[in-house]
Amino acid sequence: MSFVSEFKEFALKGNVMDLAVGVIIGGAFGKIVASLTDDIIMPIVGMIFGGLDFNNYFIPLAGQAETVLAEAKKQGAVLAYGSFITIAINFIILVFIIVLMIKQMNRMKREAPPAPPAAPPEDVVLLREIRDALKK
Repeated sequence: MSFVSEFKEFALKGNVMDLAVGVIIGGAFGKIVASLTDDIIMPIVGMIFGGLDFNNYFIPLAGQAETVLAEAKKQGAVLAYGSFITIAINFIILVFIIVLMIKQMNRMKREAPPAPPAAPPEDVVLLREIRDALKK
């Protein structure tokens, strides 16, 4: 079997396609969580702590005097720990949502009712009727 045919067989398996769809959806979902954190949660947290913007928390490593992260990065290296805090909160929210989704999926799997027993074939029913008629 050639390499190309082996790769084609592997790529067309169901699990690989499921993984590809999961990665694409996960990337889009990550952007939604990042927006939720950056645009909704972090401004509220900043307001609670006195109007602080975590994205502008940094330590200048090249002696910059700037107070805005973007300008300080233009002048040299910075240790942007505020951005790290925001990304860590993104991660925590994402993990929390994934745990809730997995719990819900497990609950849906458990709640599936058992399938009703299948009706016996016609020949079995007919044979049972004959047996019952002979017993009489």
